[in-house]
Amino acid sequence: MTELTHNDLLDEELSTGELELEDRASLRRVAGLSTELDDVTEVEYRKLRLERVVLVGVWTEGTAAQSEASLAELARLAETAGSEVLEGLVQRRQRPDPATYIGSGKVLELADIVRATGADTVICDGELSPGQLRQLEAKLKVKVVDRTALILDIFAQHARSREGKAQVELAQLQYLIPRLRGWGESLSRQAGGRAGGGNGGVGLRGPGETKLETDRRRISKRLSKLRREIASMDTIRETKRGRRVANEVPSVAIVGYTNAGKSSLLNAITGAGVLVEDALFATLDPTTRRAETPDGHTYTLTDTVGFVRHLPHQLVDAFRSTLDEAADADLLVHVVDGSDPAPEEQVNAVREVLAEITQRRSEPLPQELLVINKADIADELSLARLRNLLPGAVVVSAGTGAGVEELVAAIAERLPRPQVVIDAMVPYTRGELVARTHADGEVVSEEHVAEGTRLRARVHPDLAAALEQYATNGSAH
Repeated sequence: MTELTHNDLLDEELSTGELELEDRASLRRVAGLSTELDDVTEVEYRKLRLERVVLVGVWTEGTAAQSEASLAELARLAETAGSEVLEGLVQRRQRPDPATYIGSGKVLELADIVRATGADTVICDGELSPGQLRQLEAKLKVKVVDRTALILDIFAQHARSREGKAQVELAQLQYLIPRLRGWGESLSRQAGGRAGGGNGGVGLRGPGETKLETDRRRISKRLSKLRREIASMDTIRETKRGRRVANEVPSVAIVGYTNAGKSSLLNAITGAGVLVEDALFATLDPTTRRAETPDGHTYTLTDTVGFVRHLPHQLVDAFRSTLDEAADADLLVHVVDGSDPAPEEQVNAVREVLAEITQRRSEPLPQELLVINKADIADELSLARLRNLLPGAVVVSAGTGAGVEELVAAIAERLPRPQVVIDAMVPYTRGELVARTHADGEVVSEEHVAEGTRLRARVHPDLAAALEQYATNGSAH
């Protein structure tokens, strides 16, 4: 049976219903994913080779290039988690096998590859059911991890704040509960002897709680405690957000795919000094900084956690308060990596997560401003294609600063304007109201006369209320 070549697979765009026998029969290696070092000393070996992994993906739809891009992203995730990628394999199937993900025959081939490479972990490019996980580990004799567990592990490594750590632990425990397994006698032995009275005979007396049940009970208690902690942190976050809303300070949230350059952009606009790292999920805790429009109006700019394809729903739930920063913003600055081979897929992945958040809240998404970042390392042809694909997007380079001024101007144009127009004669003794009008409103005209400062301005309702007593002819509308 002949196997389709790499180029054949790249050239053909087969729909799900047009699977070819050669494709379905082959467990095809994906070139260029290995990060193994050929020549290392014993010290380097012990330091670097913490986990040696083989990646496995099931290609069910789309092109071969898309399936390989997904596995390449999985390789980056594995490296971010501290693993060393030895092999990347793709299996062409109509749908993942319900028992073993790739099918029993391919599991035997995979077991041979695992033994040949000396891998100690297999990472699957999808979320495995508890049954699939159990079957694969039993047959492969090594640890098996799915994409969801891998992303959760990366989040656990990168969480720094108390809130971030609590959110990640909550997500991990929600993922773990259905996957607790009662393997072996040690996990299923019940208390016996006098502990439980005389019912059931030898070995069956006792409260009847297995170790599995004990683990579930402990995890449930821990989940309840974490939810209470996160709820109390939500209250603090809501209080801070409430102050900003009361002061009518417009808010802008930076969203985008992981490693698109969101933190770099925040630094370029505000000089915030936020950690910038060429790694997936370097930012987990939202950072809010004060910024100003070119005409001096204040707004807040928040850097949010990055998104990724198939972001685990446990994380979306656990990071609800963090993601709400984006949903509550007046403007979304959606950052796209212009140097990525498939930026439109990143845009779609981000929009899917945002849509999930807004569906849960039954509120529309804020206005979106698309920003194509990393223009300094993207080729001109890709940028031209992106400009055509994303009309109205601003092209910048957070690294060099190119286009940042144009971005700041575009943000200023899209910020909500004060709603109330007021004419007022403000006495000179209330100069702080004039200063506040300049800072928080839009002054249409200003004149200094003997009685005070005559102002015509657009202001927010709270400032309009403070100026109401000085309004000429009660003019506030």
